[in-house]
Amino acid sequence: MKIYFAGSISGGRNDKDLYNKIIELLKNYGSVLTEHVGDLKLGEKGEVGFTDQYIYERDISWIKEADALVAEVSTPSLGVGYEIAYAEILNKKMLCLYREGSEKRVSAMISGNKNMIIKTYRNIDELSEIFENYLK
Repeated sequence: MKIYFAGSISGGRNDKDLYNKIIELLKNYGSVLTEHVGDLKLGEKGEVGFTDQYIYERDISWIKEADALVAEVSTPSLGVGYEIAYAEILNKKMLCLYREGSEKRVSAMISGNKNMIIKTYRNIDELSEIFENYLK
């Protein structure tokens, strides 16, 4: 299985440690096309040395290639929202993760979408069970 993991980059990197751990868990279910999202050195400026157009085209290609999209949506991000919408258009299997107690609420465009699977979790340990049920 090929998994596209979406998490905030330009919207804020406060959860980069969490993204890194999520990606490690996701690797138990297939290859993660977007491992760089969990790179602890990656800042809000994004990937250095690539044009915006290159990143856009690469990421769209990865979404098309992926069997599933998993998005951590606790930190609002325009890019993550776009990736989710694009995956929905392609009828990809989608899972959105929201950390209980997060400062921001999930956009109604996500939580109100009947095509979206949204799972709330409290800690990284709960994600293993969520992934087991969703990605098996």
